[in-house]
This record gives sequence, C-alpha cells and structure tokens, in this order.
Amino acid sequence: MATAHSGSLDDPMPIPNHAFGLFGDEIVAAEAVANAAQAAAHGGVDLVQVVALLAAGVVAVPIFRRLGLGSVLGYLAAGLVVGPFGLQLINDPQAILHAAELGVVLFLFIIGLEMEPTKLWALRKQIFGLGLVQVALCGALLTGVGILIGFPPVVAFVAGLGFVLTSTAIVMQILSERGDLATPGGQKMVSILLLEDLAIVPLLAVVALLAPAGSEGGDVWSRWISVGLAAASVVVVVFAGRWVLNPVFRILAQSKAREVMTAAALLVVLGAALIMQLGGLSMAMGAFLAGVLLSTSSFRHQLEADVEPFRGLLLGLFFLAVGMSLDLDVVAGNWQLIAVTVVGYVLVKGVAIYVLARLLKADKAEALERAILMAQGGEFAFVLYTTATAGGIFTAELNAMMTATVIISMVLTPFTVLLLKFLPKPKPSMDGIEELPEGVTGKMLVIGFGRFGQIASQPLIAKGYSITIIDNDTEMIQAAQQFGFKIYYGDGTRLDILHAAGAGTADAVLVAVDDKKGAVRIVELLKSEFPLVKVLVRAFDRGHAIELIAAGADYQLREMFESALRFGGEALRQFGTDPLEIEDILLGVRERDRQRFAAQLVGGIAAGRDLLLSNAEDQARESGAVAGPSEPALIVDAAAETGPR
Repeated sequence: MATAHSGSLDDPMPIPNHAFGLFGDEIVAAEAVANAAQAAAHGGVDLVQVVALLAAGVVAVPIFRRLGLGSVLGYLAAGLVVGPFGLQLINDPQAILHAAELGVVLFLFIIGLEMEPTKLWALRKQIFGLGLVQVALCGALLTGVGILIGFPPVVAFVAGLGFVLTSTAIVMQILSERGDLATPGGQKMVSILLLEDLAIVPLLAVVALLAPAGSEGGDVWSRWISVGLAAASVVVVVFAGRWVLNPVFRILAQSKAREVMTAAALLVVLGAALIMQLGGLSMAMGAFLAGVLLSTSSFRHQLEADVEPFRGLLLGLFFLAVGMSLDLDVVAGNWQLIAVTVVGYVLVKGVAIYVLARLLKADKAEALERAILMAQGGEFAFVLYTTATAGGIFTAELNAMMTATVIISMVLTPFTVLLLKFLPKPKPSMDGIEELPEGVTGKMLVIGFGRFGQIASQPLIAKGYSITIIDNDTEMIQAAQQFGFKIYYGDGTRLDILHAAGAGTADAVLVAVDDKKGAVRIVELLKSEFPLVKVLVRAFDRGHAIELIAAGADYQLREMFESALRFGGEALRQFGTDPLEIEDILLGVRERDRQRFAAQLVGGIAAGRDLLLSNAEDQARESGAVAGPSEPALIVDAAAETGPR
C-alpha cells in the first residue's frame, strides 16, 4: 500500500487510512456503500462468515475464561483461527473492523454514562496532569528505543508515539471484567486513556508537519482548518447533549414504544460519533462525551440497558477482527526485528509507567498493575502509522511490521495480566493498629467486626458487658477506630491468638467472620481447647449452619434469616395485613424452618422439603392442574406452643 488512497494490493498488510473508523472522511462511506452493493449483488449477507464469527466467539471465550486467560485473549485467538492466516473463513478482516470499532464506541458511551460532569471535573488533574506526563515520558523513551533499534529519528519518533497510545478496548474490558473501573487505580487508568484519546488529534497534526514536502500529508493551513472543525464538532455535541437530547427523549418516552427508545439510544451514540469523526476527532471520544452529558439525565439507566447488548457483541467482534489482522507472513519475514521491537517497547513503556506511578505516590501493587495493563500499544497506533505511510514517513513494509508489533503486544497483554495472580500481595498497612497483647480479658470475645459483628456487639455494649474485639482486616479496623471502637489485630483461626484474646476466660465467644471455612475452623478450635465456653456463630446458609452444629457450635444464626423475615413481614403490613396476623405468620415460618433444620441435621440438606412453602402449587392451581390448596405438615410440640402468638 503506497498510500492510504491508492489501495494497492502489493502491501504485505493493507490497512486503509481509516482502518478502525476512528478518524475518517467520505472514503469510509463510499467503501461502505460499495461493500453493501457487492453483498446485495451476491444475494445479501454472507451467512458463512456471520456463523463463523459467532461460533468462534461462542467456543473460544468460555474455554479461555475457564482456563483463567480472560475473554479478550479468547476473542483474539478465535480471530486468528478463522482469519486469513488460519482457516481462511474470513479473508477481509478490515471490513469487519469498520463495523466492529463501534463496540469501542458504545463501550466509551457507557463509561461516560457512569461519569457525571462533576466527577469528570474532579479527575481533570489526573487527565491533563498524570495523562500528559505519562504520554510525554513514554513517547520520549520509546523514541530512544526506536533509534537504538536502527530507525531514523523521525521514524522512531512516530513509531514511539504510536505505541504510547494504549488500547482503550483491552484495558477497559479487563477492568470491567474485574470490577475495577470505579476503584481509584481504575479511575487513574481511565483518565490516562481519555488523555490518549484526545492526543490522537495533535499527534496526527505533528505527523503531517513531519511529512516530506510534496507528500499527501496536507499543508499547514489545512491542518488549522481541521483544528477548527474539531472544535466545532465538540461544540455541536455539547449543545445537543445539554439542551436537545432530554426534551427529545421525553417526547419519545410518551410513545411507550420500547424499540423507538432503543433506536434513539443508538442514534445518540452513533450520531455523536459521526459528528466527532466529521470534525477529525475520535468516534469513541464523541460517544464518551455524549455519555457524560447524559449521565445526569433521568433516562440514563434506560439508555445503558438499551445499548449494553450491542456493546458486548460489537466489542467482541472488534477483538476478533484484531486477531484476524495479525499478518503471520509479515511476522515470519521480520520476526527478529519484531521480537526486539515488541520486547523493547513493552518493557520500556511498562517500566516508565511503574516509575512514574511510584513517583506520584502510588503503592507498589497499584503501580505494577497499571504498568502491566497499559504497557501494550493500541488501536490508535494503526491510525497514526497509516497516516505516516500516507505522508511518506513510513514505507508500506514498515507500516505492516509496526502494525504487527502493536497487535502482538495486545495479544500478550492477557498473559502478562496473569502474572499479577502469582505476585505476592502487599502487606496491609498497620498504621494506628494495635497488635493483640497477651492476657486480654473480657466477658465476651467478638471475632470479626464487619457489618454483622458491628450490629451484634451493640446489645452487649448496651448491657454493660466488657467485650474484646479482634479482626484481621486492617482497613476495617482503621475505619471502626474512627467511630471510637477498640479493636485488636488478630486471626481467629490461630490457637495462640484465641489464647491471647482471652477465649479461655470469656463467658461466650461470638464468631462473626464472613469466611465459611474460617468460621468452622474457629468453632473446632474453641470446642477443642475451651469446651466450656459458649460459642455463637454467624452462618452463611443452611449447609454452613449444619457444618457449624457438627463442629460443636452452641448457637448459629443464618446471617440473612431474621432480616429477611422482617422484610417479608413489612411487605405484608404495607398491603394491609393485621399486625397480629403477621406475627402469627412469621411464627409459623420460624417453626417450619426449625423443624426442617432439625430434619436436615439427621437426613441431610434435602430432608424436610415438605415443610417448605412453595409458589409452584399456586401456579399449578391457577392452570387447573391442582384442585385446591394444601398445607405443609407441621409437628406441634411444647416448645412451639410456648412461643408468642
């Protein structure tokens, strides 16, 4: 491919000027029309390719997630298998990429919905401070790496700046799967990614200025016009988001047509993306901006629900297309240079990110996680490299090689993320936390001071009992100390800690930990070493309660049982049921549960099913399959009769 406009077929890895739909003009629309016409001429959509793509994702992703490798690597591997260098079921991955890039666009829209303008403003220092410093530092270092590899300075500069732009799709997907998008560390990575999305525009202008005279890079005035168009597109999107979209959605909501709201949601996302693209900006940035502007709208949750299915499908298609785009012929022909470039770029970028994070007071774990997640290149590099090829800075062969370098770094990212699982976890901060001394005494010993233990301790303190509290969660201890609690650091599953905490002299021990196995272990130790002490335990569920009784617990309470009963009773009260009748109903539920649990202690978890009320009989009776209601068998004994009525 001599230039982005020639479309020459002798390029080892042809990538159009707007390969990912991130930065484009009327050529994209013309190609889309041509592809649609060709498809229509051959009888419409090629179902073989559609089925191949769906099957590849459906088969590969569950396998890779089961192996702990993540869905991203599954999609990438599946794309490589069905692509032109695998089974050759799909020979034009670039056509797939044009549509699949919308997955990234929709993903950024959903991220924008979660980020209100005030929250985004609070991140301004991270976006324009941390993000700008990281891009500048990594760009300078990678330029040096390129020069050491043997690239001319200008080529090394463009290659390094392209690799600086991390893959938004991969990082966002991994953070989303791990539930880390809202964490402080995740927010910093999102901020850096936003700055990198913004940086593509000035970087493209720099590439145009560096292009040799007489190339197709355009003159300086055309670039200033592009800057004006970019600013105008931002103004249009902001105006529409602030003053147009909410009134329109209110009108559409009155139609009560769900499909119209879904179409409107897609129209907002794709419309904002198109406006930004026409202004020479990133479609993903346009979608993100639209999401931010709608984040305070009353239609926010409806929009998110409507867009989410399309987002997941198209984002998976994007990763499939990236896998298909890896040109194995280019890799085989330049494997030594590509290997050196990948290793050099990834290591230098990762180390730079880690050092910068540490200098800015991030802890070791957060800095290492950021370095590993963000060390790869990304989809914006393809746009920058293709523009450099069009401007005569890159040759077609170098463009193909650098594109392969970026794709390989993206493929390696899920593997490097796995390293985080094998690294030792950082030691928790012990600031302000007192170790458990020997000989602590108290009438009551509480082990575990989470949300259950905190509430359970209140009646004891109100009665005036002296209680000793231990927990092994340093963050919980530090938080509780701010409210005036005295809590010692200690692991209740250790016998020496139980001795030091005064378990041998306490009247009772309350085990309120949220670890099922840990709770059973504590009960076993207490009953083995201190058989006379009363042990009351928080149970997770019925199966756990049975284990605790078998271990010797004097009393167990399933953590949700009483609160769920009161919740159901309140529902009855809201519908007008007499309070005395409610108490009678709740007493009956408690008694049936007691008898069922007694049966389970003898006959296992499946015993006593006839004591459990079910709605299946009601539904069967409504359908005519059952004639009338029935009551579960209830054994009445003296203990049951003495309860409050």
